[in-house]
Amino acid sequence: MNPQDYPPDVRELIDSLTRMPGTGRRTAERLALWFLLRAGEDAARIAQAISRAVENTGTCPNCGFFANRGELCTACSDPTRDASVICVVEHATDVLPIERSGSFHGLYHCLGGKISPLDGILPEHLAIDQLVQRVKEHPNCEVILAVGNDVEGEATALYLTDRLTDLPCRISRLAQGMPAGAGLAQADAVTVMRALNGRVNLR
Repeated sequence: MNPQDYPPDVRELIDSLTRMPGTGRRTAERLALWFLLRAGEDAARIAQAISRAVENTGTCPNCGFFANRGELCTACSDPTRDASVICVVEHATDVLPIERSGSFHGLYHCLGGKISPLDGILPEHLAIDQLVQRVKEHPNCEVILAVGNDVEGEATALYLTDRLTDLPCRISRLAQGMPAGAGLAQADAVTVMRALNGRVNLR
């Protein structure tokens, strides 16, 4: 006797959902059943939204944040932004906590990670050369290093400081308000605002 199970398409949907970050088998099963039993027309709309987002979304060629494919992001295309201040973050998702604080009006640069030799992430794997080029194109700018305070973040900040030290720019680092061992994703808007306002010069 064969054991009862979901149809193949449902099993494939569950398996696909388990590939999402933080989604275990039981959570994936609940989501799949919601799509089948309750979502109705919403299921098709959600599927279309995912498809469009994947197809049409890329990264800004200037800073690395999310943007429509082949286009600049909202910040880089905004002429009212202060191009003399570049805030360097590890990941594109780190931009939004800063934006939501309402205390920063410059531009961003997303590295795509942080230096972590144990994980196989070396400086050449990050958008560091692109940052150096941007600084050369904006002499006398300020570079705010808004990377995490963990070991890898500190190593990344030290490396960036060394790479930028001979260029005509001022280098600062987020300070007050950022807890040790944490990144921007865990900080609220007030914490980010205080950290930006309390940044310190590295040279």
